[in-house]
Amino acid sequence: MTSAIELVDVTKVYRRYGGRQFATLKSALLQRSILRDLRPEETFQALNNVSFTVPRGQTLGVIGRNGSGKSTALKLVAGITKPTSGTVTVQGRISALIELGAGFHPEISGRENVFINGIMLGLSRRDVQERFDEIVEFAELREFIDAPVKTYSSGMYMRLGFAVAIHVDPDVLLVDEVLAVGDEAFTHKCLDKFAEFKRRNKTILLVTHSLGLVERFCDEALWLDKGEKRGQGDPTRMIGAYMTDVERQEEQLLVETDARAKLVATDASSIERTGPVDAGTVAADMTQATEGRWGSGGVEITGVALSGADGQATHIFHTGEQVTVRLSITAAHPVNDFVFGVGIFNAEGVFVYGTNTEIEEHEPDELHGAGEVRIVFDALNLVEGTYKLDVAVHRRDGAAYDYHRLLYTFRMKSRIKDVGIYRPAHRWDFSPAIRFRLKP
Repeated sequence: MTSAIELVDVTKVYRRYGGRQFATLKSALLQRSILRDLRPEETFQALNNVSFTVPRGQTLGVIGRNGSGKSTALKLVAGITKPTSGTVTVQGRISALIELGAGFHPEISGRENVFINGIMLGLSRRDVQERFDEIVEFAELREFIDAPVKTYSSGMYMRLGFAVAIHVDPDVLLVDEVLAVGDEAFTHKCLDKFAEFKRRNKTILLVTHSLGLVERFCDEALWLDKGEKRGQGDPTRMIGAYMTDVERQEEQLLVETDARAKLVATDASSIERTGPVDAGTVAADMTQATEGRWGSGGVEITGVALSGADGQATHIFHTGEQVTVRLSITAAHPVNDFVFGVGIFNAEGVFVYGTNTEIEEHEPDELHGAGEVRIVFDALNLVEGTYKLDVAVHRRDGAAYDYHRLLYTFRMKSRIKDVGIYRPAHRWDFSPAIRFRLKP
């Protein structure tokens, strides 16, 4: 199959700001190379030895974190910048939806800018004239087309740039995160236009953070990470691998975030030796998000860990999965008055859920030496977000032996972006007269 886009061993190196500066272009030219004589710490490698191809008529989605090299790859294909090494080959006319409206002049009208921008993208004046009404209609700017562009809102400005670029009728369309240029109806129009391009055997290279769009719209996905190619292939498989890697890095960040809290929580000398605390005061405190640790120390929580169904410690869970909170406990002397509790807060400090062994009618008998307490949530149906844990052991009157306030963080992940805190089991039912179509 003929390739419309081909990158072979492409490396792109940029110069970092803040290093040596050339006083003039002449001085840079006299030194023969702006990059060659720079030290490694004075350069930044945006892409490193990247190769990929896009067959004619195919759509390739490029995924990866911010700073992974996605936009750099698109600019290389567009010819906006040149590779430091390697080759970039593109067959056919290109239209790049990268910096929409970059050629617009704010002081002149939208009508004049359409002609100027269209000619800059390779159309003749006659071509622009023939497509003008369609461009304006697509941009939904009929009433404002003769107003100066400086009077446009940012959405109007971007919509006009999008409409011009997409009506160039390119062989290769390059798209970089430009679907947020209007409301939902306009987004559907853009996707319908892309679908039309696919039917007409056009080649599309799409950079986006919308993984659902890549999965639905693209023939293949390319995963870039820190300037290097991590994989290319089936969108579902690539997105799964990418999300696993994202969760692994999030897990590491949460481990580092919790490290300080765990050091505090496992150091017995850090407990504030408070006197008895009234149960009503403790209950009131549960609604106040104040991080810390306190208690008399008669019983100590020496370790806190969260794990999934596989028993492995983690900080990342998916909505509806099993979550186990494990408390390592020690009591130097026998205790027969004790209650274990756990509370969950969201990132804003809203009290999501709390329970303890007293509420659930577990009558304390004896606690002595080391042990472990586990509370198992068979299906923790929290919506996506970051959550904090309270864990505690206290007397039945509420006086704390060891209370850990908001010292442990975990994150819920979900492909469904519902809102609130809790996701109850539910379903939608519709009569035959009510129909829906898939959202982008």
